[in-house]
Amino acid sequence: MATQYCMIRNGKKSARLSLCFTPASDPARIKQMSLSTLASVKATLDVLLASANSTPAVADLLAIVKGFRNGLVYGAKIRAPHAFVMTFLFGRGSLKNKATAIFKATYTHSRNLSTFVLIYKSLLAVLKRLQGVRHTTHPFIAAFIGGWYVFGENNNINSQINMYLLSRIIFGLAKLAVEKGYIPKPQNDPFPLFAALVWGIVLWLFEQEKHTLQPSLQASMTYLYHDSNHWTNLKNFLWHNK
Repeated sequence: MATQYCMIRNGKKSARLSLCFTPASDPARIKQMSLSTLASVKATLDVLLASANSTPAVADLLAIVKGFRNGLVYGAKIRAPHAFVMTFLFGRGSLKNKATAIFKATYTHSRNLSTFVLIYKSLLAVLKRLQGVRHTTHPFIAAFIGGWYVFGENNNINSQINMYLLSRIIFGLAKLAVEKGYIPKPQNDPFPLFAALVWGIVLWLFEQEKHTLQPSLQASMTYLYHDSNHWTNLKNFLWHNK
């Protein structure tokens, strides 16, 4: 803001000086001042965030905030592309309905994941403060409570996430059992047998007990294995499915 002293009031000289403020008229100067202010604020926040690492209570609180932020971002990044592809590949309805479905799926995934991270990291911090140190049981307790509250609702999004984790858990526990010596290390690579069992079982379920599979998996397999049995002309044989 530029300043100037005024000596005129209502066209007459005033015996009293009054300080007048007039806005700076130079856009470049205004932009420079704004950038300078933002840079100053950013530098101050950087210093505060860096110094917070030396204060455990503040560091825990900020870690919870950033965890919530990361949950929002990661949930959106994972779900939005998947929902877009599945909706436009298998979904029906108007463009508006499809866009709404994509938004709802992305929002639900992002909200649930960020809420779980918030609960999990908050409970970890509370348990650590109550017992003084981090115990190996704390992650299970915190995740158990968070999982029950957030992912316990039986819907399509939670079902997909839980099934995804289940497959990783089985793999992880199998590797851990071998590392700990609970089961002998296989002499040959067990992956081919594992792959054969997975595909044999899932296709048997699809053909014989289709209703037991998750809806999106049913849609994918119907497209691959059943829709390919039907055509009437070259158009729906090569260019379009139906």
